[in-house]
Amino acid sequence: MYVRNNLRWRVVWKFSWRSVLIFTLHSIIVCAVYGPLNIKVVSIPWQPVATLGIAVSFYIGFKNNGSYDRFWEGRQLWGGIVNYSRLWAVQALEFVTSRVDAPDVEAPEASAQELTERHRHLVHRQIAWCNAVRLQLRRQIVDYWDTDVAPFLSAEESENLRYLQNPAAHIIRLQAAELRVLREERGLLNDFQHMRLVQTLEELYNLQGGCERIKNTPFPRQYAYYSFVFVWLFSALLPLGLVSEFDKIGPNHVWLMVPFSVLVSWVFNTIEEVGHTSENPFENKMNDVPMTSICRTIEIDLREMLGETNIPKKLEPINDILY
Repeated sequence: MYVRNNLRWRVVWKFSWRSVLIFTLHSIIVCAVYGPLNIKVVSIPWQPVATLGIAVSFYIGFKNNGSYDRFWEGRQLWGGIVNYSRLWAVQALEFVTSRVDAPDVEAPEASAQELTERHRHLVHRQIAWCNAVRLQLRRQIVDYWDTDVAPFLSAEESENLRYLQNPAAHIIRLQAAELRVLREERGLLNDFQHMRLVQTLEELYNLQGGCERIKNTPFPRQYAYYSFVFVWLFSALLPLGLVSEFDKIGPNHVWLMVPFSVLVSWVFNTIEEVGHTSENPFENKMNDVPMTSICRTIEIDLREMLGETNIPKKLEPINDILY
């Protein structure tokens, strides 16, 4: 996610130079044909071009609204992941504290060391789940498993999960299995506490499913493709409609059409590009949801709740981009 208030010119130029070059060459060719070569037939009436421009502006505006909705929904889902991760840690620490009234469970009183270990497993698995969801959405689960997920799981859990199709879903399954042990075998949870923790796991599944829905459902190609086609069609016709209008000003003013045509075409193309870069918010690109930073924030919060001291620092933007 780009975090600077204003885009640097090098960023603007990076996304614009190819289209600006094409628009400039096309406008120069139209002017050369119309002026020095005196082939007036290349010009077309301005009114149809202006009408087309209005239609294109409405169309790309509609597309951009849909693209931004996808990005914003993705950011809301990850906001929910932050909140429910904190809630899970609080519930694990405050519910799993000592023996509860469970006469049907015969188990010794839990020691402080056992409770601490239980807390660590429950909270660390949640951190592992957050990182696993992020890596699955970015298709990086194989590359970063050992550094971002495995450290928060036991060696056995890590080996059992790393080659599964959806490790994040199975991490939640492990959490549910441990809750059953805490309730039925250890007597550390009563019915209400167990139910509330399971409800939190359900919400985590819902949030993961929402992210997967956005990831696995591409922005409708008919909207994205035709938006691109219409913008470039308008940009191709624009110099043909403007050249005669500038020629009316004076014999040497026809060349003024070039900068104005390039400017208008650049604006339309930039609007279309903004929508295009917002279609898929989980691709680890400049304008995407900063999932790596969010996961680091979750890790810091949860490990501090455990009382750990070896806490990593928050991630800082790299070249004004927060990943």
